Amino acid sequence: MVKKIFIILAALLSFQIACHAQNISAKASTDKSSYLVGDYINYAIQVQRDKNVSLIFPAIKDSLGSLTLIKQEAPENQVQNGSELTTYRFLLSGYDSASVTIPPVPIQYKSAGDTAYRTISTNAVQILVSTVKVNTADDIKDVKAPIKIPLDWRIIVLWIVGIIILLLIAYYLYRRYKRKKMLTPQVQKIIKLAPHEFALNSLRDLEEKKLWQQGLIKDYHSSITEIIRKYFEERFHLPALELTTSEALERLAKKDGAEIILPLTRDFLNNADMVKFAKFVPLSSVNEEMMKQAFEIVKKTIPSETAEEKQEVSNVQ
Repeated sequence: MVKKIFIILAALLSFQIACHAQNISAKASTDKSSYLVGDYINYAIQVQRDKNVSLIFPAIKDSLGSLTLIKQEAPENQVQNGSELTTYRFLLSGYDSASVTIPPVPIQYKSAGDTAYRTISTNAVQILVSTVKVNTADDIKDVKAPIKIPLDWRIIVLWIVGIIILLLIAYYLYRRYKRKKMLTPQVQKIIKLAPHEFALNSLRDLEEKKLWQQGLIKDYHSSITEIIRKYFEERFHLPALELTTSEALERLAKKDGAEIILPLTRDFLNNADMVKFAKFVPLSSVNEEMMKQAFEIVKKTIPSETAEEKQEVSNVQ
């Protein structure tokens, strides 16, 4: 009894396998059988199956051997003779000359009601990849011989005449330019600022640097007194940069137009000396007052006849 049941079950299983084997088929092919190195190889897999059979996209990359997978396209589905035909297309290429066999590619599928995927394989495909035939006995030459264009002597003459005319024009223009340059006097103008203008500009530049605000107190006082002393040298013609404060005040007192600034200058120079030589650290208000005093010293001694003028010296070469 048990033996009969076993025989019946085996028959049913064989029938089921036969049914599955009959409702799906897979075929692989290429567009041709012979290629040159670097050619594109169109490889296709076609699976004919019942509509209730689902497929998994075949993985062929590891089965290509010496071939290279360039591109794979989305599957194409169409109904054919009551069943469904799915086509997978791949673009391959080979870079070595050889006879290549693309082995059978496994296709996983599952019918409705199955709990696991089954596998069916394509056929193997044989192709030949070869190089371009080269006749080593022949010399290397161009695909097409160069085209020789005959020269027209009239065109050559025109080119020569044109070049000569251009050279003559260029020489004429050069000679004319040189002659004009030699006849034209060269005048160089040097604009020199008046002493008070130069001093006021220097004070404004120093004010923008904000030295004492950055802790550079000594540099600030040295710079501001140097500006005023240089101004005294230009304005009153005395060597103020080389004189001590007392000597500078003594000589300044003898200059016309300087008497108005003597008390102001004494306070200004004495404050600067205390910072430079006595290491006195002034308050911020003192530093600001020093700048105000410097501007006042210059503005009070501007000569009335040059208050709005710039001295211009012309040198003729």
